[in-house]
Amino acid sequence: MQTKLRKGELLDEHGNLTQAGYAHSLVKTYDRKKIKAGKHRIKEWDYYLIYNERFGVALTVDDNAYMGLMSISFLDFQKKKEKTVSLMTLFPMGKTDLPSSSAMGVTSFQNKRCYFSFRKEDDKRILLAEIADFDDKKPIRMKIVLTDEPEDSMVIATPFEKKGCFYYNQKIIGMRASGVVEYKGERYLFDPRESFGLLDWGRGVWTYENTWYWSAMQGEIDGKVVGFNLGYGFGNTEAASENMFFYEGKAHKLERVKFHIPGEKKGKPRYLQPWVFSSSDDRIKLTFTPILDRNSCTSVGIILSDQHQVFGWFDGYVILDDGTKVSIRHMLGFAEKVRNKW
Repeated sequence: MQTKLRKGELLDEHGNLTQAGYAHSLVKTYDRKKIKAGKHRIKEWDYYLIYNERFGVALTVDDNAYMGLMSISFLDFQKKKEKTVSLMTLFPMGKTDLPSSSAMGVTSFQNKRCYFSFRKEDDKRILLAEIADFDDKKPIRMKIVLTDEPEDSMVIATPFEKKGCFYYNQKIIGMRASGVVEYKGERYLFDPRESFGLLDWGRGVWTYENTWYWSAMQGEIDGKVVGFNLGYGFGNTEAASENMFFYEGKAHKLERVKFHIPGEKKGKPRYLQPWVFSSSDDRIKLTFTPILDRNSCTSVGIILSDQHQVFGWFDGYVILDDGTKVSIRHMLGFAEKVRNKW
């Protein structure tokens, strides 16, 4: 069953979701002050991924209550290499002051080592980011502008079994990207004719241990901007899945999707071998050929984060709401599995 969200407040007087389901925009109003759970359980982040077929960057500003995370990744798809630097802050407890909506405001953070500013300005998003000691004591810095934001996005309000726990999430897929990245003495230019950006905007109260699967792709097919968001693994998703295909700015809702990772059933995932994606409604069938695994595992006391964000090529098809089959041939995207204790 797929329940569409109605306009209104996200949380009731007890800090629980007023409604679970999906939408194509942020129809529910998020108000941090209405959360009844302890402040140490609140998770808020803005994550941008910008790329073309040669290189990309991922930017994160994250306030996880007892720790914050400011991160930049540089992705080289031709050399099949990546460099990630994540700077942690202790006990921000909401002081990062992330906006209550993706549609307005500024997400920012600055200290001696880094500078981040994500600004929504009229019909564009301006992303500035810098880390002073990024690679071999040399900095990385960038200015990226995202335009042509699609009419529809993926929005989902997901409850957990524990009262007061929820996840409110928006994924905006397929924005045009322009700008420059300065890294190791080189200038990498994003051309909006071939470069795209996505936003993962998340606010919520999470349970301590969970695992999620997430995949996204964006690009052009026959001059049409397309993309998808696929995911599952945490919370109670009876009201809706987060699976959508985007075609020329319009969302096409999909049912349940499954990532088939080689070796996973035996407890030994082989992330760099080809995956298969299938859906319960038979509207999506994809093979995924990995080229780069951006992986990390952090275990400090009671905190654990085991991440595999795998980039590669998608081939297959997706069927639109009207029955049209869209063929996907050698399009770059990613698929990830993340296990957290936080």
